[in-house]
Amino acid sequence: MPIAPDVVLADGVAIPHPSLVNLYGCRIGPDTKVGTFVEIQRGVEIGARCKISSHSFLCEGVTIEDEVFVGHGVMFINDRHPRAAKDGRLQTAEDWTMETTRICRGASVGSGAVILCGVTVGAGALVGAGAVVTEDVPPGTTVAGVPARTMLRRIAGAS
Repeated sequence: MPIAPDVVLADGVAIPHPSLVNLYGCRIGPDTKVGTFVEIQRGVEIGARCKISSHSFLCEGVTIEDEVFVGHGVMFINDRHPRAAKDGRLQTAEDWTMETTRICRGASVGSGAVILCGVTVGAGALVGAGAVVTEDVPPGTTVAGVPARTMLRRIAGAS
């Protein structure tokens, strides 16, 4: 089943093609839109009035605050040291440590961006398309590139 019974959908959540998503154990806030071919894993929290564009992957440990835009094909990562095997055996859940990631209110993450674990993208920040975010992005800052670097920092109160 593409939308598991343990998913909590607030009023006004729009999922135009529910058979083309994979949602389980997550919470999605009011008036949020989820595009096709999106996977949202257990424990993910998404706020109100967000847009999660097609082909994006939100793994366990990700929190998306209100009014956040996530572009097409955005990938979140929750394991800093991924490995398939340890000591000659396939790894299990006990062999890794999940790190959390937060995207703060009003931030935008461009298409194709990769957000590594353990970072916070500040309120109103903009992550350029294709960027690889390896460290925190301050509020109101625009970052781009691989790795993502500051392109513009807005001054509080400026128009």
